[in-house]
Amino acid sequence: MTREQARKAAEDLVNRMTVEEKAGQLRFDAPAIERLGVPAYNWWNEALHGVARGGTATVFPQAIGLAAMFDDEFLEEIADAISTEARAKYNAFSAEGDRDIYHGLTMWSPNVNIVRDPRWGRGHETYGEDPYLTSCMGKAFVRGLQGTGETLKTAACAKHFAVHSGPEALRHEFNAIASPKDMTETYLPAFKALVCEAGVESVMGAYNRTNGEPCCASTALMKLLREDWGFEGHFVSDCWAIRDFHESHKVTSRPTESAAMALKAGCDLNCGCTYQHIMKAYKKGKISEEDITRCAVRVFTTRFLLGMLGEGGSEYDEIPYDVVECDKHKEMAYRAALRSCVLLKNNGLLPLDPDKCGTIGVIGPNANNRSALIGNYHGVPSRYVTVLEGIQDVTAKTNRVLYSQGCDLFRDSVEPLAKADDRIAEAVTIAKRSDTVILVLGLDETLEGEEGDTGNSYSSGDKENLLLPAPQRRLLSKVLEVGKPTVVILMAGSSIDLTEAEEQADAILLSWYPGAHGGKAVADLLFGKASPSGKLPVTFYRNEALRELPDFTDYSMFGRTYRYYQGVPLYPFGYGLTYGKCIVQDLRTEGSNAYVRVKNDGENETEEVIELYLHDEDSPCAPPNAVLCGFRRIRLRPKEEGEFSIPIDPDAFTVVDDQGARIPGSGNWKLYAGFGAPDRRTEELTGCKAVCTVMNR
Repeated sequence: MTREQARKAAEDLVNRMTVEEKAGQLRFDAPAIERLGVPAYNWWNEALHGVARGGTATVFPQAIGLAAMFDDEFLEEIADAISTEARAKYNAFSAEGDRDIYHGLTMWSPNVNIVRDPRWGRGHETYGEDPYLTSCMGKAFVRGLQGTGETLKTAACAKHFAVHSGPEALRHEFNAIASPKDMTETYLPAFKALVCEAGVESVMGAYNRTNGEPCCASTALMKLLREDWGFEGHFVSDCWAIRDFHESHKVTSRPTESAAMALKAGCDLNCGCTYQHIMKAYKKGKISEEDITRCAVRVFTTRFLLGMLGEGGSEYDEIPYDVVECDKHKEMAYRAALRSCVLLKNNGLLPLDPDKCGTIGVIGPNANNRSALIGNYHGVPSRYVTVLEGIQDVTAKTNRVLYSQGCDLFRDSVEPLAKADDRIAEAVTIAKRSDTVILVLGLDETLEGEEGDTGNSYSSGDKENLLLPAPQRRLLSKVLEVGKPTVVILMAGSSIDLTEAEEQADAILLSWYPGAHGGKAVADLLFGKASPSGKLPVTFYRNEALRELPDFTDYSMFGRTYRYYQGVPLYPFGYGLTYGKCIVQDLRTEGSNAYVRVKNDGENETEEVIELYLHDEDSPCAPPNAVLCGFRRIRLRPKEEGEFSIPIDPDAFTVVDDQGARIPGSGNWKLYAGFGAPDRRTEELTGCKAVCTVMNR
C-alpha cells in the first residue's frame, strides 16, 4: 500500500468517526471503535536493541555498542531481526486478544540525539557524539525496522526531536539554547537524514524547550520537519511531556491549554494523559474539529501502512512466534558483541593462551552481573552468559577459575551489616593465588540512564563525574598492587576515566553492555577466538577534562566532542586496537569516493574499520579538527591486502556559518584515512599515522 492509498483509507475511516472518537484515537492507549471495526491499539513499544519490555526477546548489545561496530550494513540486519520478533509477538498476542502496552508495531526507536557531554545518563541509548556516524547508523536501523515490503514491517521513530541531551534532572523544565550553527551542524543532521533519506514513519518530541519553545509544540521545529523536510508521518510526544507545558515549563496554565497548544502545533499523538482534555479544549473553541481530524488521519495512515486495518492485511502476518530468540538471532547478537567490544590497551598479554595463563582470578562487581549485560530499554532473555560464565566455559578443561565479587557496584559494602570493603580481602587473596587476573568493573542501568520513569530504576540518571564508583576505585588499586598480569574489562555505556588502569594494567577491554550472551563474546575475545574490532563512538575524557568542558547546561558545541575538543583525551573518538597489524598503504580519490589500500601485516585474521576524516584547512566556519566523513568495516587474512572503496559524505565538503546556513567550504581540504581519528593521541596509542591526501574542489 502506498502512502497516498493509506492516507485516503485513513481519511475515509476518520470521516466516519464522531469528533469524540477522533479525539480518543490521539492517545497512546487508543480505545477500540467497535462499530467501525477498529481494534484498540497501544502505540507505545520500544526496540532500542531488541524488542523491549514485552517479555522474551533477543537482547542485542546496547545502542552505543552497536554504534561501536561502525557497521551500518550489519546494523540494518539486526534491526530487521528485531522487527521480525516484534511482528511475531504482535501476531501471537493480538490473536489472544492482547493489545497491551509494549505489544504493538510502533517502535519508539532509534534515539539519535548527540552525546555532547560525557555526563549524560542516556548517552548509551544513542549512537554517540558524531552527527555523521549517528545519521548512518540511524538510517540503517530505520530501514531494518520498517522493511522493504508493500506494508511497513514496523514503524520506526526518530527521537528525541530536538536538542536533547541532559541534564536529566532538569529535562521537564529545561530550555536548551542552541545557536543556528550548532543546530544545523550538530543537533539536526541525524533527524534530517532519517526523515529525508530513510523515510522514518514517526518523530518523537523531546521534554525540554529548545530556544524557548517546548519541543512538542515548537513552531520552528515543526516547520523544519513538515515544510522544509517534507515529513509525512506522525509526530508523538515524549511520555507526559505535554503535561510539562503547564506543570514545569509554565508556557500554559492548565491541561486544556497544553493539549490545544500541542495539537495545533502538529503533535498528533500524546504519550501521557493530557490529550484526555482535547474535548474540553474543543468545546471551549481552543481547537477545531479540523485540527483533530488532521492528526487522526496521520495516525491512521500509519496503521494502514502497517497493514493493521483494511482487508489486505500484511505480508508479515504469518511470521510465527518461533522466530523470537531463535538461534539465528542469538548468533547475530553474539556477532554484534564481538564487533562492538573495543580494545583500549594491550601490552601483549592478550589474547590469552589457556595453556599458559594458569589459574585465572575473575574479580569485580560486573563479572557475574546480569544487569550489566543488557543496559536499559531491554527485553528478557531466556538465558544469560555473564563474563564469569563465559570465561568458565572457555577454560573448563584447562584452567582453574577463582571468583570474587570484590565490592558492590556502588555501595561501600556488599553485605548490609558488614564494614566497608568487605570483599576486598577476598579479592586480594584470589589475585595473589592467580596467575592471571581479569577484573570486571563498570556501571549498569541503575547508575547511568534515564531520570526515573516507570520503566527504569529511580537511581538512574546522569553521572556526577567520570570516575568509577569509589568502592570500585579502591578495588582496582588493591588488585593492581598485587602485581599479577591483569586485564581490566569495563562494562559501561559512556566515558569513564581509566587512567589508573591505563598506567598499570596490562590490557583494557571495553565491552559496553554487550547483550544477553555478551559474556561468551568477551571470553572468546580474551582467548583469541576472535579479534576485537570495535571503535569508540564517543571520546573518553580524563575526569579533569570536566573543568575544560562547558557547563553541562550549556548546549554550545565549542570545546565539545572530538570535532571541537582541544585537550588531550584519554582515548579518542574512533580509536580501538585489534590483534592484527593492518596498515594503510595508499589513499587516492576519484569523484566522490576514496580508495584505500590496506594490508594485514600480522599473523591473525582481522576485522578492521577504515575511517575517513576531512579537514577544511582555510574556512573560519570549519570545526578545528578533522571530521568523520566515511567508514567501512573490512576483513583481511594474514598478509592479505586489498583496495577498498568508501563513499565520502557530500556534506563533508560544506561548512556551516553562524547563521546556520550550510555553504561550500574553502576548497582546500585534507583527507585522512586510517583506523582512528588523525590526531596525536591516536597516533601515540596506535603507533600509526593516518595517510593524508590533499583535495581541491
